[in-house]
Amino acid sequence: MMPGIESGTALRNVMLTLQVLRTDYVTHDVKRFILKKPPGFTFVPGQSGNFSIHAPGWEDKIRPFSFTNLPEDKHIELMIKIYRNKNGVTRELERTNAGSELILHSVFGTIEYKQRGVFIAAGSGITPFLSIFRNLFKKGKIHHNQLIYSNKTLKDVIQAEELKRMLGKNFIETFTRENVIGFIDRRIDRDFLIEHISNYKQHFYVCGPENFVNDLVAMLKDLGASTEFIIF
Repeated sequence: MMPGIESGTALRNVMLTLQVLRTDYVTHDVKRFILKKPPGFTFVPGQSGNFSIHAPGWEDKIRPFSFTNLPEDKHIELMIKIYRNKNGVTRELERTNAGSELILHSVFGTIEYKQRGVFIAAGSGITPFLSIFRNLFKKGKIHHNQLIYSNKTLKDVIQAEELKRMLGKNFIETFTRENVIGFIDRRIDRDFLIEHISNYKQHFYVCGPENFVNDLVAMLKDLGASTEFIIF
């Protein structure tokens, strides 16, 4: 294990330069990057890295992205939502392809799997959960974990088929902007939680936009979830 990379800690001033091996799209606006993995590098499923683009004018523009691969994989995988209406880092990443390089500045993360529970994600907030689910599935320990995943439309769902394969009936999809036959079309509110969760004495893992997370955490606490069992 590379020194300093431990669960729940940050690895600062690493400045690892990682070559982009290939890229593709997993949705219309989420781009996957496969990066060359340095010898000895590892992380805990659920952790993220602070990255920048190794190009003039972009090295100091650092943004957090979650590792979606398994720690033992021979490469590093990132799935990054591209914001085309903003002239920022992700728009530049859309122009970044195989042969380019990213800089990894640090590894961090508070989302770490403790015990089975309910995972609640919105949009690209699913990314830190992907490594966790893949790890649990590989070890045969994903049973009894539940995922509630909210997106605007069906085309925004990241890794839908893989999530269905891993979680089966414990994968609940909900949409906020379209009617999809066979799926739930509503926002995750207090009534939604009451309908789909019967046990609030278990762990909850929440990730998504700041307002989404704040609202969900408040609702879970109001319904009886313990603060120490809510990981976000």
